[in-house]
Amino acid sequence: MPKRILVLDGHPGPDSLCGALAAAYAEGAIRAGHDVALLRLSDMTFDPDMGAGFGADKPLEPCLAEVQDKIAWCEHLVIVHPMWWGLMPAKLKGLLDRVLLPGFAFRYTSGQMLPDKLLQGRTAEVLVTADSPRWYLYLIERVPGYRVMKSQILGLCGFKGIRFRTFAPVQGSNEAKRKGWIERAGHYGAAA
Repeated sequence: MPKRILVLDGHPGPDSLCGALAAAYAEGAIRAGHDVALLRLSDMTFDPDMGAGFGADKPLEPCLAEVQDKIAWCEHLVIVHPMWWGLMPAKLKGLLDRVLLPGFAFRYTSGQMLPDKLLQGRTAEVLVTADSPRWYLYLIERVPGYRVMKSQILGLCGFKGIRFRTFAPVQGSNEAKRKGWIERAGHYGAAA
C-alpha cells in the first residue's frame, strides 16, 4: 500500500553522508511506489531559537511552514541526522523546537498530566550516523539521543512504530562501507 513519506535530511551541511542516505531512502521509496517529499536542513534559513518558549508569538519562516505542511501531509516521517556529542545537531533541534508547536503537534488540556497527541496515525524512522561503534552507543552510552527522540519528541506528538537505524562507525570507514550503507538506506526506503 503506497504511503506519503517525508524524508528530512537533518544534516546542516550540504554533501554529507546523511544527505546521501536520505536521497537513497527517498529513491528506494519512490521505486516502491510511495509518494515522497525530501527536504534538506542545509537548504533552510531560519532562526532556530525558540526565544521565550511556546508562549511567544514567533511567526514561522517559509521553510519551517513547509516542514509543518509536509509533516501534516505525511504518513511516515524519516529523519536522517548525524550524532554529534550524543545528540542531533543544534540546527535540527531548533527546527523541531520551532515546528512541533502546541496546536500543531500537541495540545495541553486542563486537568491532564500529558498533552493530547495531535500527530497520531503516523510512523517514524530515524537514520543516524555516528563515529562511535554501535556496541558502544547501545551498551555504554545507552543512546540518550534515541530515547529523547522516541519518547519526548516524536512519541509525545503521537508517532508510533518509531525505528532507529544506526550507521557507524563513520570515522575510519572506507568508501565501500559507506556505499553499502547508502544501498541499505535504499532498501529501507523500498520496504517502508
